[in-house]
Amino acid sequence: MTYIDAVGQACPIPVIRAKKALEALGEAGGVVTVLVDSDISRQNLEKLAQSLGYQSEYLSKENGTIEVTIVAGEGCAVTGGDAADKESPDDDSGLVVAIGRDTMGEGSQELGRILLKGFIFALKELAPAPKAILFFNSGATLTSSDSNSLEDLRSLEAAGTAILTCGTCTNYYGITEKLAVGEITNMYGIVTAMAGAKKLINI
Repeated sequence: MTYIDAVGQACPIPVIRAKKALEALGEAGGVVTVLVDSDISRQNLEKLAQSLGYQSEYLSKENGTIEVTIVAGEGCAVTGGDAADKESPDDDSGLVVAIGRDTMGEGSQELGRILLKGFIFALKELAPAPKAILFFNSGATLTSSDSNSLEDLRSLEAAGTAILTCGTCTNYYGITEKLAVGEITNMYGIVTAMAGAKKLINI
């Protein structure tokens, strides 16, 4: 078993360390256990396991830390489920949109917010829908319950678009519990989505 103490390390460091440890196991597989101290890190480690088709479980400890165990190898893969469901369909646009602010363009912030709302509405009209929309920095506020773009984002999600928001950013702005659409991701997930995009729009 490989044990990683990632307490105090911000995302995406625990995920990257876990991924490297899993890769080092090779075809024989094995167990990687990661100790973290935030629920966001726990969620991101579970998503890593899921994306690789591995089983995972976690144990919350009395001192506030969380122990996440990932089992990799033959006979440990998850059949079906989200890992299979997230394969790209043939008509996938391959478009990834990265939104790192709550306004669009320079100048008036009020106008910028109006423009960004219109931009998200316009994304909803694309066919096929974007593969993913990534939210980070102040852009993370657009997926909270206070956002005026929730209806459009939910429509996009229903059309197959992955709505992914940076967990470090929601923590910074104190809106993690107010996430109202999509799911939390980490910077490794954002970089991976950008790198795998056929087309990328960066706001």
